[in-house]
Amino acid sequence: MKIRNLILITGFILIVIGCATNPFTGKRTLALVSNAELFPMSFQYYNQFLSENKVVNNTAKSKEVKEVGRKIANAAEKYLRANGYEGYLKDYKWEFNLVEDSQINAWCMPGGKIVVYTGILPIAKSEAGLAAIMGHEVAHALANHGQQRMSADQIQQLGAVVGNLALADNPENQELFNLAYGVGSNVGVMLPFSRSHETEADQIGLLLMAIAGYEPMEAAHLWERMQAAQTSSPPEFLSTHPNSNTRIKNIKDLVPSVKEEARKFGTTSFKK
Repeated sequence: MKIRNLILITGFILIVIGCATNPFTGKRTLALVSNAELFPMSFQYYNQFLSENKVVNNTAKSKEVKEVGRKIANAAEKYLRANGYEGYLKDYKWEFNLVEDSQINAWCMPGGKIVVYTGILPIAKSEAGLAAIMGHEVAHALANHGQQRMSADQIQQLGAVVGNLALADNPENQELFNLAYGVGSNVGVMLPFSRSHETEADQIGLLLMAIAGYEPMEAAHLWERMQAAQTSSPPEFLSTHPNSNTRIKNIKDLVPSVKEEARKFGTTSFKK
């Protein structure tokens, strides 16, 4: 019992002190793993991935990926400076690479390491469509979603340890707990957590692409094309991502306010 209480107290302390404020959303977010620990691991993994995959260099599309990524990152710096977070990106090392792969995908690693697969370019269709993709991925890095996911994983594991210790004298109930906890914590906590990250990345990315001079409505058109390219998708409550119809509607609803915000940064026209 003493061990279980100690774990519970330790977990509570970690949750209370292990938080950071997101400059884009104003929310207090989990940060049990520091960027000082996370970024070097991220950079190492990214370099390893690039060495093991076919990176596309010196083509019009690879240059476009780098250029659009740079514009989005500059928009982020502009936003952060204007809101009193000038040093927020000091440990980020932006890198944008196009990789030969048929997957319709793009992803980011903590600290600003981003990959775009060639398979997503037909869905992007235009420079503005690519900006929507890059804005979304840059937003994941800015919001420290990788850090939050690792922190949430640690709390989930802590909960499993506490439950198993409490039921150590009852193996049958312990087995039932593990089954219920695994499904319940995943469907009820981790998947909604992941979907909230995707929604945040959509919102932040939309603002960044608008500040960078791209038409934010193109993000909605991007997701319409993405939806048309999908053969099937799980129910939203079993998915890491919001339903396409949900995110398209959310994006369309945000476009007017995002364009108005972008104008405060001197953006007067938006490239389609």
